[in-house]
Amino acid sequence: MRKVIALAAMLFMFFLAFSSFPSDAGAQSGYGWGFKKNEEHKLPDIGKYKQILEEYGAYYADDSGEKVLYLTFDNGYEEGYTDNILDVLNKHNVPATFFLTGHYVESEPDLVKRMVDEGHIIGNHSYHHPDFTVVTKETMRKELESLEEAVSKVSSQEDIKYLRPPKGMFNEKTLKWSKELGYIHTFWSLAFVDWDTGDQKGWKYAYENIMDNIHPGAVILLHTVSSDNAKALDKLVTTLKKQGYQFKSLDHMVMKDMLPRPIYGY
Repeated sequence: MRKVIALAAMLFMFFLAFSSFPSDAGAQSGYGWGFKKNEEHKLPDIGKYKQILEEYGAYYADDSGEKVLYLTFDNGYEEGYTDNILDVLNKHNVPATFFLTGHYVESEPDLVKRMVDEGHIIGNHSYHHPDFTVVTKETMRKELESLEEAVSKVSSQEDIKYLRPPKGMFNEKTLKWSKELGYIHTFWSLAFVDWDTGDQKGWKYAYENIMDNIHPGAVILLHTVSSDNAKALDKLVTTLKKQGYQFKSLDHMVMKDMLPRPIYGY
């Protein structure tokens, strides 16, 4: 049953994320994250969302123009591929951020510990995966703190700074709340339909989707439940490194943004 619920939530999120442009459906309560995709290897357009994200210190990509990439994974439940994904990341010395739910932490404590032990970052995807735009600030706080506490019990990571909102739903209120609670909203600039475990299309499907839409500064969203992703990851990382891309952690993106900009002239 939990897998069915998780699958339904992912379906909703991707319906929003892959619309031609950010959706204003239900804008009075919240927005569904989305962007205008392109195959020109340029930063996707997010329209009016850009100003909102900047105001509250949220991210969806690195806009510096540098050939850096940020691998992120959303984990709601396990299908047996995460160990292999971690093997590939370890082989290539590639950092990643895993956004976890409470169900995942409860059911896969050894994998959570391995993620942290191997230098990856755990991100907060909430404990029960609710739509934050329709709950109170106190409920949101409990969801985030409960996940953080669960992670600290099974790994050496005591604090979580990055938040990926459940279902990709947000508004100015939730961005403000998360900032007040000490979290950094982290969306994405590259994703594709990879979460349907009953409709995997082969590793080339995952590989080509990413290569067609890759761009400097991409925050890539993948799901570890995908066998396609697990099989494509080694070739994907190898190819992108040959093209001059460097894989960095989200800490790199955020810390770099905090450094003073160079001043030219007098």
